[in-house]
Amino acid sequence: MTLTSRKGMTRGEATRDRILEIAEASVLAKGFSNTSIDEIIAAAEITKSGFFYHFRDKTDLAKALLERFIHDDNAKLDAIFARARDLSDDPLHGFLIGLKLFAEMMAELETTHPGCMVAAVAYHDKQFNTEVRGLNATAVLGWRSRFLAALEEIAEQYPPRADVNLSHLADMLSALADGGIILSRVLDQPRLLSEQILLYRTFIRLVFIGAGD
Repeated sequence: MTLTSRKGMTRGEATRDRILEIAEASVLAKGFSNTSIDEIIAAAEITKSGFFYHFRDKTDLAKALLERFIHDDNAKLDAIFARARDLSDDPLHGFLIGLKLFAEMMAELETTHPGCMVAAVAYHDKQFNTEVRGLNATAVLGWRSRFLAALEEIAEQYPPRADVNLSHLADMLSALADGGIILSRVLDQPRLLSEQILLYRTFIRLVFIGAGD
């Protein structure tokens, strides 16, 4: 009979998940360079062989952290914007609702956002192999693809009132999100991230509807 642990996981799965939780918190707090395997092992209360049973090395750990982050990030965005489209079939208003829900989710954080794993890898990308760097690029392009598709659908019904590149406009949300994380952490003001998302929402409205409508 298979032994199970929290959340219905097997003991091995729970250990791996615990390692990833500890590693993610450390990496987002102080970066990959300052996160050691030894400290992860100590915090997880496992042996070194236990760690290497799950991850070959630190690069393998970085790959797993990115995959986990991308999966969770996509799941959250899927849920938010699916809910928004349930509330409005109109592509523009559905997107605006989604941004509002996204901002509200960020505003509910009791402390500043812990950070972005994609940014953490990007800051020290020379430490990683082409597979990890490629996975990081995939995450960034995933955001672009997601929001570009939404903006193109909006543009079909609401021709832009400003000369904008829709791909750049999609990337703008990534830039504002990561920038908002930095602002909120440096100034210790958690709501700054949500305010940046709301500012993007206002800009989207101006681009496709205008100030007077």
